[in-house]
Amino acid sequence: MGWVAAVARLRARREAGVLVTVATVRGHAPRRAGAKLVVGRTETWGSIGGGNIEAVAIDRARELAGAADPEPELMEFALNDKVTGPHGVQCCGGAVTVLLEPLPVVEAVAVFGVGHVGLELARILARHHLDLHLIDTRPDMLTDERLGVLGDAVAQIRVHHTPLLPEEVLAELPPGAHVLIMTHDHAEDAALCDAALRTAGLGSIGLIGSSAKWARFRQRLATEGGHAQAAIDRIKTPIGIPGIAGKEPAVIAVSVAADLLRAFEQDRRWSVPEPAAVPDRVAAVAYVPAAAPVAGTAAEPVAGTAVGQ
Repeated sequence: MGWVAAVARLRARREAGVLVTVATVRGHAPRRAGAKLVVGRTETWGSIGGGNIEAVAIDRARELAGAADPEPELMEFALNDKVTGPHGVQCCGGAVTVLLEPLPVVEAVAVFGVGHVGLELARILARHHLDLHLIDTRPDMLTDERLGVLGDAVAQIRVHHTPLLPEEVLAELPPGAHVLIMTHDHAEDAALCDAALRTAGLGSIGLIGSSAKWARFRQRLATEGGHAQAAIDRIKTPIGIPGIAGKEPAVIAVSVAADLLRAFEQDRRWSVPEPAAVPDRVAAVAYVPAAAPVAGTAAEPVAGTAVGQ
């Protein structure tokens, strides 16, 4: 399997990993510059030459994959019989520099309702590295022509047309997916709120709408749905950044997207253990890794953020 396919597999599994590349070679070495290795939790794909170089790189890659906000790193190896590594000696006679680029698990967002606000929100979120699920019961909201504005998306987009029970998509979402409920139908919004509270493993749940709408929903969720108040409080409404009062679809979308980005930062801060100490042999470098080549455009099926109106 090539490294591009391996990176795509990690993303599909929602598994963190590291892309390891031979950056420079001086003298004799097992592989040329550009050789790549993809390191997952238990598997690896490709090779940077085997031996001590590869084993040490894999060890460090797995440390990085479990760290909070890991940065790309350079590792240098001298290949001579005077240097004994933790996994043996390589005496090719040259020197190798290896670049480790973390491949974090991307955030997932599900937008239920791709109307005026939903589409504006999708346009913003599509510019970010995340898994974006778009769900609507109305086929005319999900046409190729209408979603053509997402054609240059960085996000990996999945589109779900669910004419009867959009809440069934909730069970298909990846763990930790953030849900926004903003459909055209208040009854549909209510059903989605009830189903979201019954779905384990979701991230934040947001509902678009007025205080009067939410008062009705709260009562129904408690009396008809049987949800405890603590569970109901998981639903955030109104959504977006407080203080932004504009009602234009683009304004609402910017506010909601900004609030989501804040939630993503909190996810990174609290869901991963503190990074391990960096060994002396590793030097961190100011380098921004290239985006994983797994971006997509609208193609069924997809999960989405739900926003209610």
